[in-house]
Formats: sequence, structure tokens, C-alpha cells
Amino acid sequence: MMNELMKYVESQNLTNKEFPTFRAGDTISVGYKIREGNKERVQMFQGIVIQISGHKMERTFTVRKISNGVGVERIFPMNSPFIDSITVNKRGLVRRARIYYLRNLSGKSARIKERNIIKK
Repeated sequence: MMNELMKYVESQNLTNKEFPTFRAGDTISVGYKIREGNKERVQMFQGIVIQISGHKMERTFTVRKISNGVGVERIFPMNSPFIDSITVNKRGLVRRARIYYLRNLSGKSARIKERNIIKK
């Protein structure tokens, strides 16, 4: 009974937006809807994906960027109705699923190599 209720709630709240596949190390731009009074605008947040966690309804991803010399991280729920668009700018080559070591790096050492994608 409880599983049926959970499936029903998940199906009602699931947003059917198709986003490109991305993983840790990729540089992405997230268009996030912001309401200010009665106005609504889309603000872009561009950075490197640090981690992706959860599954189904609870899936989230963390994006990190450097703004005015200060590291800024933001966690986005994948099924949020406020996410307008996700664009993959660069594919990164990393060996880990969670690249928290970027927090301690700065300058050239914080760069990530680009992954070459071969399409057949």
C-alpha cells in the first residue's frame, strides 16, 4: 500500500523535461527561473559539476563556480520546476564521481582536461 502511494506521488510531481546527460567534471550552464515580485526571469549559473547524487525524485547535482575569487557551490534538484534549461558546455575528463578535491585547488591546477567524444 505504501509503495503504491509513493509511486502515485512521484508520478504526479515528476516534471517531464528532457535534459542532456552529464556527469562529474562537465562544465554546464543551468538556466534557473527566479521570481522577483510579479516578474520572472531566467538566471544562468555556469560551473563545473562536482557531484550527482540520489535517484528518481531525489536526484540532485552540485555545480561549482568561482565568482570574484570566491568559490560558490549550488545544489540543484533534477526535477525542480524552476530549472528552465541545462546546457553542456564542455565535457571533462575525471576519474571520480565526486570531485571534492577541486575545493582545495585554485588557478591552473583547478583546470580539468577535456574529454574527446568519438561518435560513430
